[in-house]
Amino acid sequence: MNELIQLTAADLAAKLQAGDVSAEEATRAHLDRIAAVDGDLNAFLATNEEVSLEAARAIDARRAAGEELGELAGVPLAVKDVLVTTDMPSTSGSKMLEGYRSPFDATSVAKARAAGLISIGKTNMDEFAMGSSTENSAYGPTRNPWALDRVPGGSGGGSAAAVSAFEAPLALGSDTGGSIRQPAALTGTVGAKPTYGGVSRYGAIALASSLDQIGPCARTVLDTALLHDVIAGHDPHDSTSLAHEWPSMVAAARGGANPESLRGLRVGVVKQLMLDGVQPGVKARFEETLALMSEQGAEIIEIDAPHFEYAVAAYYLILPSEASSNLAKYDSVRFGLRVEPEGGGTIEGVMSATREAGFGAEVKRRIILGTYALSAGYYDAYYGSAQKVRTLIQRDFASAFAQVDVIASPTAPTTAWQLGAHRGNPMQDYLNDATTIPANLAGIPGLSLPVGTAAEDGLPVGLQLMAPAFEDARLYRAGAAIETLVTERDGTPFWAQAPSLTAAGKAGA
Repeated sequence: MNELIQLTAADLAAKLQAGDVSAEEATRAHLDRIAAVDGDLNAFLATNEEVSLEAARAIDARRAAGEELGELAGVPLAVKDVLVTTDMPSTSGSKMLEGYRSPFDATSVAKARAAGLISIGKTNMDEFAMGSSTENSAYGPTRNPWALDRVPGGSGGGSAAAVSAFEAPLALGSDTGGSIRQPAALTGTVGAKPTYGGVSRYGAIALASSLDQIGPCARTVLDTALLHDVIAGHDPHDSTSLAHEWPSMVAAARGGANPESLRGLRVGVVKQLMLDGVQPGVKARFEETLALMSEQGAEIIEIDAPHFEYAVAAYYLILPSEASSNLAKYDSVRFGLRVEPEGGGTIEGVMSATREAGFGAEVKRRIILGTYALSAGYYDAYYGSAQKVRTLIQRDFASAFAQVDVIASPTAPTTAWQLGAHRGNPMQDYLNDATTIPANLAGIPGLSLPVGTAAEDGLPVGLQLMAPAFEDARLYRAGAAIETLVTERDGTPFWAQAPSLTAAGKAGA
């Protein structure tokens, strides 16, 4: 592999600033990597080489002219296709929006461009972010770089796979019930779900508006923090955006890199998140990491959160209900796909034919469920009850954080499963989000980082950290310390252990 694509975003940024490499060279190296391996991965839905290289040359010209640029200026960035962009199609992984071009950039994309990052492509995802495996994309599944017969997680498997496979050092994703954190765990990368409202959702194609959150993913905690600082902040275009002065996530990550920073940290382990179905290798790595933290002076405290066991049920009423409302706009009239029934027909007939052709099976399933839950006579029994459970889960978190500083859990109960293994049984996918969903229901931040591989299959295991709302920096500080401990234990950074697609990765194909 070209050595440029193996650099962390922080190291690549340093070389760009020093003039050791140009933005055009860095961008070209990553585009070449995409061309070489993405036929196996299907992590990207669209690239625009001409536009990306032109943007890179513009950064080089500004740097040569002595202009002061952002720390990440010239670093390539992959963008989940849930975020609209002007320079490439924005499909949300659906035939309903095939070829759609947005007249504006999502705020997070616009902020990244303003900071000098180079967008190199739109990444694959479960259609309208509905799924936990990136098998529900209308454009084919994404494969896990660690083993090509395995899923990368979802719905943001394209972004996570692109980062893991060295196609991009940084990526943007969206997290509705774990769609940044769970793919990060399954691909051995780092992913963060910010506090709800901490990053603008303007320009994100909506799934469930009270749950969706845009966030960063990368190969290291520091790289993730660097992108988080770029995209965070208030946005008047987003009515849910928080007017809050966020501390530097980068400063927190750099300050926490010494494991001694864990001394005195109270780490909660919620017994309801240690599920019966947790894979033995996942549980072993999680417990090993807790032991490493304890050796550094962290205090491990068991926490009881009795309403967490209802989180999945509540989530799969709230999400489909909001999705049913948000996806009603795809009516064949205003924008998107339009299918005319044979021999013509009424507007209702056109809408029906369009939705039949444009939406996949999982999207239809959730729309029907959500429409039913919101219907007259059932609203209070289903949607209303789910919102009450949501409040109880928020109270459980409040009680827990009165006792601990952060909560730790496995990010996902299993490692990456084989493509097609859950076909015909969507409940298996739903339950795989059991540990990540509570953070979305409560609006609190979460971070997933790799802590090793499972003994059974050699695939990555992720540890999730959660903190109170507004305390995102606390996660980066603790996450950086854990990352250092794992690196010291293994003798090399975890991301450097990822198999190339010409070796172990292809062996699983």
